[in-house]
Amino acid sequence: MTVDYDPRDPQIRNNPFPSFRRLQDEDPVHWNPHLRAWVITRYADVRKVALNRRMSPDRLTPFYDSLPEARRGVVGELIRYLNLWMVFRDPPEHTRLRRLMNEAFTPRAVERLRPNVERIVGRLLDDLLPRGEMDLVRDFAYPLPATVIMDMLGVPHDQLDRFKDWSDDMALFLGSARDVPDKYERARRGALEMSSYFREVIADRRRRPGEDVLSALIAAGTPDERLTGDELIAAAMLFLFAGHETTTNLISNGIYSMRMHADAWARLVADPSPGLLATAVEECLRYDGPSGGIARVVRVTHEMEGRELKEGDRVFAMLNAANRDPRVFEAPDDFIIDRSPNRHLTFGQGIHFCLGAPLARLEAEIACREIARRIPDLTLGTTAPDWHDSLIMRGITSLPVHFRPGKSVAA
Repeated sequence: MTVDYDPRDPQIRNNPFPSFRRLQDEDPVHWNPHLRAWVITRYADVRKVALNRRMSPDRLTPFYDSLPEARRGVVGELIRYLNLWMVFRDPPEHTRLRRLMNEAFTPRAVERLRPNVERIVGRLLDDLLPRGEMDLVRDFAYPLPATVIMDMLGVPHDQLDRFKDWSDDMALFLGSARDVPDKYERARRGALEMSSYFREVIADRRRRPGEDVLSALIAAGTPDERLTGDELIAAAMLFLFAGHETTTNLISNGIYSMRMHADAWARLVADPSPGLLATAVEECLRYDGPSGGIARVVRVTHEMEGRELKEGDRVFAMLNAANRDPRVFEAPDDFIIDRSPNRHLTFGQGIHFCLGAPLARLEAEIACREIARRIPDLTLGTTAPDWHDSLIMRGITSLPVHFRPGKSVAA
C-alpha cells in the first residue's frame, strides 16, 4: 500500500514522525506526487544521499531553467546571489568557497566567541525575567544567534528587525514553503534589500578594515583566489541567514522538547554541568532538530533500494526522519538527555557538513544552561505550537512561555 505523505497537511507538518516511520517501513525511497520528488527517510539512505557525488546540491539552476520567462524576471536577482552560496555548489567551486570562509568557524575561533555569547544571553535574560512571560522564539531564540552573527560581521544591532524581515522572506523560498502564493516575490525583495545593505557595508570595510569577519573575508586567500564583490555579498547573506536560522530553531525546538519531557528538564535543572549540557544539546539536535531535510538533484541516473532515480529528478533526504530511525537509534521516539552514542545527521555529512555547527552547539549549550539555571520553572503555554511550512528547516513559529518574575533565581 502506498503511503500518502503530504507535507502540506498541517497535522503532518506539526508532527511528521508517524508518517516518516511508515515510509521507513513500507516505502523508504518514496516517489511523492505532491512534491514531484523522491523522499528518502532511512538513516543509511539519507547518509548515502548526503555523500553521493551522483547528486548535486544545485537545485537552483534546474529550478530557474524550468520557469516561464515572466517568472524568471521575478527570481533572477534572488538566484544570482543564492547560486554563490557554497551550500548550493559542487566542487571545485564549493572547495574554494569553503576554504576561504572556514577560518571564522574553526573550533578555536568559535571558542573565542564564548564571552560575547555569555554576555548576550545574560543581557537578554536580564531584560526578560521581570516580565514573567515571553515568546521564546521571538524574544530569545532569534535575537541571541542573530546578535552574535551581527557582531561577527560588524553590523549594528539596530538592524536586527530588518534582518529578521529579510531572512523570513528568503526562508519562504529556501525552505520550500508550500502554501505561500507570493513566496517568490517576497524572497526576491528580501534578497535585494539584504544584498544592497551588504554592498554598502563591504565598500566601507574595503576603505576601513576592522576586526570583523567581513574584513577578514575581503583579505582572505591569495590575490588570484579572493572572493569577488558578489561572492562577498553572498557570503555575508549566507552567514546572516544560516547563522541564525539553525540556532534559533535548535534552541526553541530543544527547550520545547525538554519541557515536554519533565524528567529530562528536571535533570538539566539539577545538573547543568558541561557533560550533561553537551549530551542534552546533541539529543535536541537528534530528537526534533533544526533541520528538516536536504535537497538534491540527480546528476547521473542510478538505483537506490530498487528504485530508479533518473537524471534531473529532485530528492528530499529527510534528516529528521533519519534521526528517528529505529534501525540506528534505540527508543528513537524517546528524549534521552544523556544518550550516547548519538550519531545524528542534523548537520549533514561529508563536504557539506554544516560550517557553523561548532557555533550552533556553543550558543545552544550556553542558552540551555542559563535558562535552566535562571528560569527552572519555565512553563509552556497551553496551546500546541505551529511549525514553519518548510521541508528544509524545522522550527516553531512561536513559543509562549511563562515563569515566576524576578531578576535571577540564582542570585
